[in-house]
Amino acid sequence: MSVPTAGQLGPYRLLSRLGAGGFGEVHLALDPEGHTVAVKVLHPHVAADEAALARLGREVETMRRVRGPHIAEVLDASLSGARPYLVTRYVQGRSLAAVLATTGPLRGEELVRLARGLAEALASIHGAGIVHRDLKPANVILADGEPHVIDFGIACALDSASVTASGAVIGTPGYLAPEVLEGGEAGPSADVFAWGATVAYAASGRQPYGTGPAPAVAYRVVHHEPDLDEVPSWLVPLLGECLRADPAARPTAAQLCARLGVAAPQVTVPPARRPVPEVREPPTQEWRPGVREASGTVDEALARHREKVRKRWVVGTGVVSGLVAAAVRAYIPEMSLLVLAAYGVGVLVDAGLGVAARARARVVFDLVTGAGTVGLYAALTALFSPFTLLLALATVMVVLVMVAFAS
Repeated sequence: MSVPTAGQLGPYRLLSRLGAGGFGEVHLALDPEGHTVAVKVLHPHVAADEAALARLGREVETMRRVRGPHIAEVLDASLSGARPYLVTRYVQGRSLAAVLATTGPLRGEELVRLARGLAEALASIHGAGIVHRDLKPANVILADGEPHVIDFGIACALDSASVTASGAVIGTPGYLAPEVLEGGEAGPSADVFAWGATVAYAASGRQPYGTGPAPAVAYRVVHHEPDLDEVPSWLVPLLGECLRADPAARPTAAQLCARLGVAAPQVTVPPARRPVPEVREPPTQEWRPGVREASGTVDEALARHREKVRKRWVVGTGVVSGLVAAAVRAYIPEMSLLVLAAYGVGVLVDAGLGVAARARARVVFDLVTGAGTVGLYAALTALFSPFTLLLALATVMVVLVMVAFAS
C-alpha cells in the first residue's frame, strides 16, 4: 500500500514526498483552498493496528487544539479509510539535525531562540495534556531561525506492541529519559529530558550521551552523566537540571519558560482530559560536582557571561599593550607611546560607558586595569633588555595566532 508522490488523498492534492519516519511518509500537499500543508500518511503496518488508530483518533481532537508560534499544528485527520493520514501546518525549513550536520553547533542569539522556542512549544503541548515523547533534532524544523516542533502526540498515541513489532521505533536513544528506557511511563518530565538533550546537542554539536549502538547509548543515559563540556557555561546548569535521572527533580516546561525569560502560553485543557500533574519544584542542590545552580533568567546569565568576556578582553589587551610598548621603546619610542595612548583611550571609552550605565564597579575595574598596564610597562622596561622583550613579544604573538586558528 504505497503512496504515490503525486495524486489525490481525500480533499488534498499530494505534490511531492518530503520524507519518511517510523510511522509514515510525509508529503507536501495542497488543501482545497490552495494552501500548502504537510500530509503524513501512516505506514501499512501502523494502519493495520486498529487499537493504535483508535487511540490516535481520540488524541487528534486534543492535538488540534494545541496552537503556538513554535508548533506545526494538526489541522485535519482521516483515520478510517484505506490510507489513514494526518494533516499539519507546513513549515518551510530544515530540520535541526540537518542544520547541525552542515553548519555545526548554534551560538549566541540562535541558541537562545532555539531554547526558548522549544520550551514554549513544550509548555503548549503539556498544557493540552499531551506528551510528545519523541522530541529530537529530527522533529524540530528551523524556519528563519525559529524552531517549530512536529509530530507531537503521535508517538505516545501509537505506542503499542503490534506497531513497535512492525518496525516503528517509539523514541530515540539519547533523547529518551532514563525512566522510559527502564520501562516506566513517559510523562511531561520525559519531554523535558529530551529538551535538555536536544538543546545540548545544538549547543555543542556533540550528542550528550555519545554515539554508537542503541543499547550502548541507552546504558549511558541510565548510568552516566551527560557530556556538556562544549556547552556554553551560562547554559550548563539548566541543562544539568533537565537531564537529571530523577524525573521529579527536573523543571516543568512552564518553569523552563520562566528560567529562559519567556511567558508560558496559556492553553485550555479539553474537559475530557485531566490536566497534566505539576512536577514538583526541583530541590536546591548541585546537579554535579563543580557546577553551581543557575539563578535568574537566561538574559541575566548572558549578561554575566558578556561581562566576564569584557573583563578578560580589557586585561588581555592591557597585558599585550604593555608588552608591545616595552619591547619597541628602545627602537621606536613614538610607537611605544602610541600603543599606550591607544589602549588608554579605549579604557577611558569603556569607563565612560560604565559611567553612563551607572556601573561603578566597571569604571573602577577599567581604571585599575589601565593603571596596571602602565605599571607593567614600567616594570618590564626596568627589568628586561629590549632584545629579551622582543623575544617575549614574538612568543606571545605566535601563541595568539595559534589560539586564533584553533578556535
